[in-house]
Amino acid sequence: MRAISKEVLVQRTRWFVYAAGLLLAVSLAHCGRSGSNAGAPGGGVVQAPGAAAGGGGAGLTGAGATFPYPIYSRWFDAWRKKTGVAINYQSIGSGAGIQQLAAGTVDFGASDAPLSDDKLKTMPHPVLHLPTVGGAVVLAFNLPGVPAVKLTPQAIAGIFLGTIRIWNDPAIASANAGVTLPNTPILAVHRSDGSGTTNIFTTYLSAVSPAWKSKVGANTSVSWPTGVGGKGNDGVSGLVKQTPGAIGYVELAYARQNQLAMASIRNRAGQFVTPTLQSTTAAIAASSAALAKDVRTPIVDAAGAQSYPIAAVTFLLVNQDQTDAGKARKFVDFVRWAIHDGQAQVEALDYAQLPPNLVQQDEATLKKITVNGQALPAT
Repeated sequence: MRAISKEVLVQRTRWFVYAAGLLLAVSLAHCGRSGSNAGAPGGGVVQAPGAAAGGGGAGLTGAGATFPYPIYSRWFDAWRKKTGVAINYQSIGSGAGIQQLAAGTVDFGASDAPLSDDKLKTMPHPVLHLPTVGGAVVLAFNLPGVPAVKLTPQAIAGIFLGTIRIWNDPAIASANAGVTLPNTPILAVHRSDGSGTTNIFTTYLSAVSPAWKSKVGANTSVSWPTGVGGKGNDGVSGLVKQTPGAIGYVELAYARQNQLAMASIRNRAGQFVTPTLQSTTAAIAASSAALAKDVRTPIVDAAGAQSYPIAAVTFLLVNQDQTDAGKARKFVDFVRWAIHDGQAQVEALDYAQLPPNLVQQDEATLKKITVNGQALPAT
């Protein structure tokens, strides 16, 4: 092997240091963009100044759902300004958030898919559910020249089962009299990661389509019969935005942020309803009795002429018994603020406020949090 001269070795060493520094700078710049977009869709990490990356220091760490990311990022920023307590939140999907809570690497998780009784039994510690806001999962589509489309439950199921493949299929055209639908192939876009948004959407499909329920079912991840996947609500939004003929399910705020057209969906009452703050609130109100019995109850396909049929509440998940009294107090104080004063911020981002009965249930749940088996001192 030929010997390397001292000059060449020094040159190579300098190049390696330069390249490593450049890579670090790019990484930090990317992180800065992800964390500075408080209140806007886009996923990533919300890390307010002073937040401890590993969960130490004075702050809190959380991870999970992208569905409520826009409102959570705004809340965390407002809470830091109000109290000085920083909350580092990774918007990585409900499934990953649950995994991190189970592993003990975060102080709280976030999920649009509540844990079933069986799933709760597999968690290392008893977990509490705290509803935070309501939201809508919308069918965003990209069909140049067609600004509005009506979809029946059967048509939606057919699209994602792969049995309806073109936009002018009679199953779609029959609900869109007077609209010239093109002979364009449909690209169904779904989530590629474990997702509470997927759980909401597939729970809806299972409720309205026996074929979907028997062939695919409902979960945070399913075996999709057709289509392509995107990571996070922002990934699905991006694929739909750049692909003519595409249709995908995303949270309402992401569709609005990306200026995507959204389908009106026929609800249980037979009305085609556009996803709005008002129609989401109507669905939650129509489901209030069921939610009062168990906050984990799905509210898809809700009764009522004004109810949007793919609606849900989203949750913060926390271990009932804590080991750090200081962090437990900070978490309780934040949630109490979020379900009261913080609700004034949710409608600006197209989320629905919690109804009074859910706020009361949250208050009761917060009182169940203990520290090493002892009640958390009142403030």
